[in-house]
Amino acid sequence: MRKYLLIGVSAFVLGAGTMAYVSPIAQATSSTKTQTYKMLELFGDVLQTVDTQYVSEVDNKKLIEAALDGMLTSLDPHSGYLSPDSFEDMQDTTRGEYGGLGIEVTSEDGVVKVISPMDGTPASRAGIQAGDYITAVNGQSVLGLTVNEAVKQMRGAAGEAVTLTIARDKTDPYDVKLIREVIKPKAAIARMEGDYGYVRLPGFNEKATDALTTAITDLRTKNPQMKGLIFDLRNNPGGLLDQAVGVSDVFLDGGEVVSQRGRDPRDIQRYNAKSGDLLNGLPVVVLINQGSASAAEIVAGALQDRHRAELVGITSFGKGSVQTVIPLRGGADGALKLTTARYFTPSGRSIQKTGIEPDLEVAQTKDQAQDIANRVWFSEASFKNALNADEGKTRKGVHTPAEAPPTGFDEKKGDFQLDRAIAVLKAGSVEAVPKLPKPQAKIAEVTAKAAAAAGKAPVEKK
Repeated sequence: MRKYLLIGVSAFVLGAGTMAYVSPIAQATSSTKTQTYKMLELFGDVLQTVDTQYVSEVDNKKLIEAALDGMLTSLDPHSGYLSPDSFEDMQDTTRGEYGGLGIEVTSEDGVVKVISPMDGTPASRAGIQAGDYITAVNGQSVLGLTVNEAVKQMRGAAGEAVTLTIARDKTDPYDVKLIREVIKPKAAIARMEGDYGYVRLPGFNEKATDALTTAITDLRTKNPQMKGLIFDLRNNPGGLLDQAVGVSDVFLDGGEVVSQRGRDPRDIQRYNAKSGDLLNGLPVVVLINQGSASAAEIVAGALQDRHRAELVGITSFGKGSVQTVIPLRGGADGALKLTTARYFTPSGRSIQKTGIEPDLEVAQTKDQAQDIANRVWFSEASFKNALNADEGKTRKGVHTPAEAPPTGFDEKKGDFQLDRAIAVLKAGSVEAVPKLPKPQAKIAEVTAKAAAAAGKAPVEKK
């Protein structure tokens, strides 16, 4: 980089003696740089004033780190500054082992919000759900803290207790006491469901592709007559891009998996699968829901576009951007987590904010069907500064889902989405599976109809 800069400066100086005209573009660039230098000088002035006049002594290092993080998070919800400790924590997470509670979180308007609890962790066992807000840790408010600061409070030595205050829609805030554990996310969970294999992948850490390959190989070895596979990506918050490509490669016999496109329209990077389908063409159904994000959406989108699998469940989270982790001074000064590209499915779809829509929309519970019909579901589109979808598309709004558990279905013991996935495999396709009656009219619809019948407009709740 330094070499390129030196060549550029030399060329400018040599040209200055022979050409008096300065282009408007050069003038504009010079003006922009001057403004930038003024703002950097302003930052130094503010820092000095705070250092000398704030009511109590300040830690300038923490102030600058907070400023860096604020600058980056203003771009989009997934960019940010990682302090050296946070950078080390992130590396532990991607390696697949760390101490904590097992929650994937983000920040929304200064509040920590749950994207997804991880399978088999204290968080999932305590019933924490996607969309929950964490407002306090051990009685201390985390409102206004960065995600990294809040996560640091939640992590700690295994065996120690921690109390989270949870705020959830339609309920009063309540406390949940959890015991920290060494989090070792299970890379794959496999079993048979009758004649069909079932594999659940909770996340995309460094072990994901190998674990999936092992799980499928074991299933087929022990069950040579296996007729198909259900691949469960529900509440999978994503992870590493290379693992998303590797997992897709398990099912695909060559061809494109995903493309990554940056600021420059010519900057397109394509990722392809190698030849060889581990299942040799056996039918596949992928389960997705609102907690399926990022790498999980890459896989679901690739298998859907390539007609390798059909999707059952509800629309995914809609996180279609790529973050590059850029170590600063080898990580000694932390790292930048910077959004550098959007990813696109093989057919050219950007799913940023919109998510992946299933081939058969199935609500897991009657309450979930009610929620989908009456309120905007928590997703990437919920963030005020979310990166826009490149195609200008918008996420599907409130609507009645195609299917929901019928009366008499035991939602505590049964898994309705899984049952419908098995039904699709038995029928041969979503098109061929017998459809269930559409869920009954929801409260909002009934209220609107009753008001119309009475000649009154329904009152809109805000």
